[in-house]
Amino acid sequence: MSSFDVVIIGSGPGGYVAAIRCAQLGLKTAIIEKYSTLGGTCLNVGCIPSKAMLASSHHYAEIAHFADHGIEVSGEVKVNLEKMVARKQAVVDQTSGGVKYLMDKNKITVLEGLGSFVDATHVAVAKADGTSETVEAKNIIIATGSKPSSLPFIKIDKERIITSTEALKLKEVPKHLVIIGGGVIGIELGQVYLRLGAQVSVVEYMDRIIPGMDASLSKELTKVLKKQGMKFYVSHKVKSVERNGDGVVVQADNAKGETITLEGDYSLVSVGRRPYTDGLNADKAGVKISDRGQVEVNDHLQTNVPNIYAIGDVVRGAMLAHKAEEEGTMVAEILAGQKPHIDYNLIPGVVYTWPEVAAVGQTEEQLKASGVEYKVGSFPFKALGRARASGDLDGFVKILADAKTDEVLGVHMIGARTADLIAEAVVAMEFKASAEDIARMSHAHPTFAEAIKEAALAATENRAIHV
Repeated sequence: MSSFDVVIIGSGPGGYVAAIRCAQLGLKTAIIEKYSTLGGTCLNVGCIPSKAMLASSHHYAEIAHFADHGIEVSGEVKVNLEKMVARKQAVVDQTSGGVKYLMDKNKITVLEGLGSFVDATHVAVAKADGTSETVEAKNIIIATGSKPSSLPFIKIDKERIITSTEALKLKEVPKHLVIIGGGVIGIELGQVYLRLGAQVSVVEYMDRIIPGMDASLSKELTKVLKKQGMKFYVSHKVKSVERNGDGVVVQADNAKGETITLEGDYSLVSVGRRPYTDGLNADKAGVKISDRGQVEVNDHLQTNVPNIYAIGDVVRGAMLAHKAEEEGTMVAEILAGQKPHIDYNLIPGVVYTWPEVAAVGQTEEQLKASGVEYKVGSFPFKALGRARASGDLDGFVKILADAKTDEVLGVHMIGARTADLIAEAVVAMEFKASAEDIARMSHAHPTFAEAIKEAALAATENRAIHV
């Protein structure tokens, strides 16, 4: 029987990063993955493929604006969805192959098969050929991730009633895609197919899309997407989703109790994700699972069994790849005797639509609810020279700062390249920057990043220059 210092179950961003950090710290490490490719949901059917499809569809959508830049395109421009999906898969394969390279480089043992607990120090690996092997570990990290959720009355057939996994490999552009759920995944994939020519309708139970983010971001994204042609049915409770031949019929009740009916050829069920512990046999190791299906952990990501830890989507908190990566690093360093920490308030959230949406820290709604006195500085992208030069005028940057100390409490932005710009806000808040600190930093001109400086100036005695 092979023995290891650390065995990690699951090779998503949390698992593979934990494995690399463990190996860097001199721990003999193995990682177990039930699929034939490494990288988990994020690399195979989540973050990476969805961004590849968003990028391809964005290029197609941009053609409509080429004439504004003096570029004339003659002839018919067509979408070849098969090639688009093939390119997406090539990106996925290359990225997953890169993870395999990193495992080899760091001398990490990769075991392919379904990992399940035998007891607190042994994990069985059931392989595709029917064989099984058991490995011994001083420490075990659960990194089994999440799967798409559904509603009890919806039967997902993976043909017409689909999840995000199937939406990334459709063989045709839908005529009418009805999306159930206005969260990040639904909105991103909705924009992909909207750009490619589909009619897209979004049915959301809450009173706005991306409900977990600051309300001002939701309002602006709704406005922009409506302008692009997306339709929204917020404050609507879905009560039935039925397949009818090659079509789908969705019924939902609005706030007044009135029923609406939407007929499409595909329905994407995007109502969140659930922790995935199927087949893990956590009870054999004595590991506690909560009523919500999450592995219960303390502040050090340690389960009730001292040598077993859990990270990523399978534990509490936001289901984000970069959150999982930080947790994987943290557990590896704890096992090596170090004392790392994570400030969960500074884990940014991003929506990769165009315009992009990004945020870190507290929302206005949270500050109001907690009674914190704050001030607001906001700056529109349309007032930026760089935004006018590129034609990306939608959006703004909003900075929330403590009314007394001027410390930045939250940064919320929607616009071009905000997925990258949010890192400046994270760095500033990590070092407890004030709005004035950011306002006095030199930002290159002309750039989109100047919007952050201007928003900080606006929060500092209303000193914005260009608006």
